[in-house]
Amino acid sequence: MGERTPLRLVILDRDGTINEDRDDYVKSADEWVPIPGALEAIAKLHQAGWHVVIATNQSGLGRGLFDMYTLNEMHLKMNALLAPLGGRIDAVFFCPHAPEDDCRCRKPLPGLFEDIAARFGLDDMGAVPAVGDTLRDLQAATAVGCRPHLVRTGKAARLDDTGLQALRDQIPGLTVHAHLAAFADALLSAERKKHSDARAEGKRLAASGGAAPDRS
Repeated sequence: MGERTPLRLVILDRDGTINEDRDDYVKSADEWVPIPGALEAIAKLHQAGWHVVIATNQSGLGRGLFDMYTLNEMHLKMNALLAPLGGRIDAVFFCPHAPEDDCRCRKPLPGLFEDIAARFGLDDMGAVPAVGDTLRDLQAATAVGCRPHLVRTGKAARLDDTGLQALRDQIPGLTVHAHLAAFADALLSAERKKHSDARAEGKRLAASGGAAPDRS
């Protein structure tokens, strides 16, 4: 029996990363507006074999600004817009609590990411990139070992150079992208290079009569 292909999983924040953020909360499907290029980026990732999962705080539920029916309508709209692009979201993990509820799933706490790890059977999240537009997104991701990526959309669009450096100081290994489309392009480009380098090394070893390295 051949080796099992490792799961390729990417975790995305929602508001400010996939769709336009609002200071008064996204409260309806009509107010859910995708950031230009974001849905196309998700489609690219899906078509390249990545499983795309969302981890999002939705305290509007706990604050009584909208209900579960409305949240589901937002996500139905998102998936309806993704479908013709050839994209999909594998799962949406959300925290419904208000800040005063003292839960473990509200970012920057790592509960949502722990739930994702459990759902997908991952003991090690070190190979999982996580993307968001706020410090709390990155803190929750790095608490479980994910690779942190910041997009300069949503709340991060307001950061000046000093604010961005402060984020870098707090989140070791942070990679910054202009938007989700730039993140997807960078991830897929790095993946292609890795495969190309591996093929080139295999050909070099074959030509020299050496054995290919054990990549198990």
